[in-house]
Amino acid sequence: MYPYKFKPIFKPTLWGGNKIAKFKRIQSPEQIQAGESWEISCIPGYESVVSNGTDIGKSLHELIKEHKSLLVGKENYQQFGDHFPLLVKFIDACDELSIQVHPNDALAQARHQTMGKTEMWYIIDNEHGKGHLCPGLKQPITPEDFTSLIEENRICDVLANYPVQPGDAFYLPAGRIHGIGAGCFIAEIQQSSDITYRIYDYNRKDKNGNSRELHTELAKDAIDYNVANDYHIPYTAMENEPVELINSPYFTTSVYNLTENMTMDYSELDSFVILVCVEGSCSICDNEKNVVELHAGETVLLPATTQEVNVYVEEQVKFLETYV
Repeated sequence: MYPYKFKPIFKPTLWGGNKIAKFKRIQSPEQIQAGESWEISCIPGYESVVSNGTDIGKSLHELIKEHKSLLVGKENYQQFGDHFPLLVKFIDACDELSIQVHPNDALAQARHQTMGKTEMWYIIDNEHGKGHLCPGLKQPITPEDFTSLIEENRICDVLANYPVQPGDAFYLPAGRIHGIGAGCFIAEIQQSSDITYRIYDYNRKDKNGNSRELHTELAKDAIDYNVANDYHIPYTAMENEPVELINSPYFTTSVYNLTENMTMDYSELDSFVILVCVEGSCSICDNEKNVVELHAGETVLLPATTQEVNVYVEEQVKFLETYV
């Protein structure tokens, strides 16, 4: 096995633009109006397909069935089987996303026979400095308050609102009400689930002139009504060494900002590793001498058999590293 790259899955949305295509340096980006680009996905109907090497054209699901723990790690394969545990996206919010919440594992399993949806955001860009996020409640409310706020179109009044800058990061456990504001360009790492309960959608209409469905009652039971003092992930940015952003039961994510070459040792890690490039470019050479280039807007999956990776920097590169 070798470092795998995949074809992006572009998903048009009401609120998306063409920043993703520009970020990925795609010719004629105006032809791709996508709010989301799914970089690594095993969601049925939206499965990533290999774009390099001898396995080109195979789906991620096919890779797992063929290589099993050699691809994802022994403990991961025991827990998840042929299902890949993470979903990685780029999100381009040219308009406000809906206010929403995701169920936790127990509720998602009971209702949808799937895993829950805990996620994190890393801010790549905020257009003209105007980007903002609503990453949780700013004041305590009860389920009864929630119902009243929805009926009165006032749910946004009780949400924390954060202006954001590139490099900001947020962790969103399942159950936390949240929304992404216009102008945000984000890398999102999440559990492999597409279950979203839409709470408020700014009274918008879809392309057919219809209001989008809301999931008020489903959301009420899914919400964690606790309030945090600060929703930022606190960290100190550093060069040429890993900076851990989050270590959770669902994924561990670090950011690397490199101006010089680095060797990354994975010999003690029993997991696949995903590298999500958010700035600059580099070449990656694994212990089997397989080489891939990694540019801003690209993502690579390192199989669990990877012992070591040498990163050769072209001036500067910044990427997220995540594993389970």
